[in-house]
Amino acid sequence: MAVDPERTFTPIGIAVLTVSDTRTTADDTSGDLLCERIKAAGHRLVARAIVRDEVHAIASRIRNWLDDRAVDAIITTGGTGLTGRDITPEALDTIKDRDIPGFGELFRMVSFQTIGTSTLQSRACAVIARGKYVFALPGSNGAVKDGWDLILKEQLDSRNRPCNFVELMPRLREV
Repeated sequence: MAVDPERTFTPIGIAVLTVSDTRTTADDTSGDLLCERIKAAGHRLVARAIVRDEVHAIASRIRNWLDDRAVDAIITTGGTGLTGRDITPEALDTIKDRDIPGFGELFRMVSFQTIGTSTLQSRACAVIARGKYVFALPGSNGAVKDGWDLILKEQLDSRNRPCNFVELMPRLREV
C-alpha cells in the first residue's frame, strides 16, 4: 500500500453484520474487533447487527442496509465455512449485482500466511449490490484481522495508491 499524503481521507459509512447461531452482543468478539478497527481507521460505524445462519435473515438485514443512504459498505463476519449452516455466500448470491472474485482469492492468499492450508475451508467473498460493497469474512478473530488489516483497511482508504474501492463508489451503479 502506498498512502498518498496529498490526498484527503474520505470516511465512509460501514455496517457490520455478524452471522451466527450462537453469538450474542456479549460474546461477539470478532464483531467487536471489526467495529474497533473500522472506527480506528476513521470510518463511521453506522449500524451493527447479529443474525442467525439463515439465508432469508442475512439477505433481509443486508437489503435494509442497502436502502440506507448512510451505509456505503457492509462487512459480514461468520457463515463462510464449509458446513451446512455456513450459508453467507448463498445469501449474498440472492442480493448481488456482481461478484468481486479477487477479494476471496486475496483473502485466502493472505490467510495462508497465518493458518496455512486450512484457508481452503474459507469461502470469504465479496459482491456489489445496489452500488454498495458487501464483504463476507469468516467469523474468527484471526480472519477479521487478516481481512481488515491486510485488505479492507487499504482498499477502503481513499488515499491508497494506485487505486482503491472508495474512488470507484460513485461509479458502481453505472450500466
